Amino acid sequence: MNNETRIKCMQNLLQEQLKTTYLNIIDDSHKHIGHVGAQTGAGHFTIEISSPLFINQTRIACHKMVYTALQAMMPQDIHALQIKTCNNHQDENQ
Repeated sequence: MNNETRIKCMQNLLQEQLKTTYLNIIDDSHKHIGHVGAQTGAGHFTIEISSPLFINQTRIACHKMVYTALQAMMPQDIHALQIKTCNNHQDENQ
């Protein structure tokens, strides 16, 4: 699977499971050429995401929701994620 197809799959999974109100997925794989994870062909991505399910949740809880939604794609299609959530949290330091 190429990264364009991976991004479309990730979008579908995240929109379906987290009812996203904002979603932007950036392919960062080119920054990791030569990295061990890049050798298997799995991608590196940044996800900017907002969901009503994130309201009043900690950052850790929001990240867990994203990882749960994408678990079927890891590690064969996704090697690394940087997650940026865009909703208000109870405590941004958690």
